[in-house]
Amino acid sequence: MNIRKPSLSTTHDDFAQHLERLRQLPTCNDPNLGTLFEQHLPIYVARAPGRLDVMGGIGDYSGSLVLEMPAAEASFAAVQESLDSGDIRVASLSQDEFGVPRLCTISATRFTRFLKSDLDAVCNELRGTSEWASYVLGPILVLLKETGAELRGGLRILIDSQVPEGKGVSSSAAIEVATMRAVAALLKIKLAGDELARLCQVAENLVVGAPCGIMDQMTSALGRESALLAIRCQPAVVEGVVQIPRELAFWGIDSGIRHAVSGSDYSSVRCGAFMGYRIIAESAGFVAKGADASDAWIVDDPQWHGYLANITPQEFHREYARTVPAQISGREFLDRYGGTTDPVTRVDPNRTYAVHHPTLHPIEENSRSTRFRELLQSEISPSAMGEMGQLMAASHASYSACGLRSEGTDLLVKLVREAGPESGIVGAKITGGGSGGTVAILGRADAFPAVERVAQQYTAATGRAAYIFGGSSPGAYGTPVAEVII
Repeated sequence: MNIRKPSLSTTHDDFAQHLERLRQLPTCNDPNLGTLFEQHLPIYVARAPGRLDVMGGIGDYSGSLVLEMPAAEASFAAVQESLDSGDIRVASLSQDEFGVPRLCTISATRFTRFLKSDLDAVCNELRGTSEWASYVLGPILVLLKETGAELRGGLRILIDSQVPEGKGVSSSAAIEVATMRAVAALLKIKLAGDELARLCQVAENLVVGAPCGIMDQMTSALGRESALLAIRCQPAVVEGVVQIPRELAFWGIDSGIRHAVSGSDYSSVRCGAFMGYRIIAESAGFVAKGADASDAWIVDDPQWHGYLANITPQEFHREYARTVPAQISGREFLDRYGGTTDPVTRVDPNRTYAVHHPTLHPIEENSRSTRFRELLQSEISPSAMGEMGQLMAASHASYSACGLRSEGTDLLVKLVREAGPESGIVGAKITGGGSGGTVAILGRADAFPAVERVAQQYTAATGRAAYIFGGSSPGAYGTPVAEVII
């Protein structure tokens, strides 16, 4: 079992160790890494953490309030300009699932073509061959396209990520944010944290091809250590931070079931939510206009401003619950409504979509997140902790109703429930995009032994190693970009 215990010095220690590894690259045994950087030229190094989704999750793309904790684990991006070549060389210290080192070279000619192409064309070209590199190339392409900046030559990029992949803790956002921040520093581009997060989301949506919301990139960029970042995803309004009370702590346990935001389950649930919004808007009499340049419809919505989360649960059940079907075929929906307001998913006429539960989820999740924040900011009593646990349980059940459950995450939540409040842990829920990944756990600050026992029970029952996420760290903008010469 792999356990990461909280440490106040994690950020500084990890950054120092990363910089020391950089300085040792010229003498390492791997010729690809040993010759990656040129000596005596500056290397810009940025750090960005993963995140633990405490409340909100998939409500983000529907405008919900989300509460996110930056993780202790982080990704580092080291970037150097190469004036003798226009090639983009990317290397990662991690290996792929077959144990092969991750290396990718994009020629100057090909990169220039990428800059002139639509981003979805770049996505199609990278898919299946250099897909992992799209998390690095995407932020660079979007940064250059959006700012009009130009490279004088090529780039040498090294990724060193401690954020485990496929665990639902935003390893992708951490790499994207670290990469864009390092390249922006090299090019002397000044970007506010929220703007950098927005551009990284564009990169993940269009170059990676994952229809994620913005909470991951915002938390990785702007999160605060030992606090939850409160984001109203309309589209990305930071409503401040919620300090984690000293009596409480949050942990994450990885289920060992790989999660992917680009997976069909997440995409279809997101699509179902936007189909539900389109049906409700039509029922409310709002005027819908034809598809825009991104094929997304536009609805004149003066009441909810395009976000399901602005509908209250009471309003939904009173006015619209009977209007939104349990499911609908893509063909029937398109024939009647034309399309949705979502710019990053498309309705497939040949499949059937669940609509009712994906529509209801963000409406109720926004209400749950709002109440959870209120309780965290009030006196922490046993009854308050109990209510927070109930809110997490309701969120977990709603994920399952949407079709985003997994047997591993269900078992972890069950083990937490069986441990009971007397163990010190009071709540658990699946996180992020669901369908595997990590379970978030709430408990007393001294409840780590109980969390460890749950992880041990899970491993004994499933044979899967359980990684425990503990502690937190600052977002990328809480750590200065370092300039290193080797």
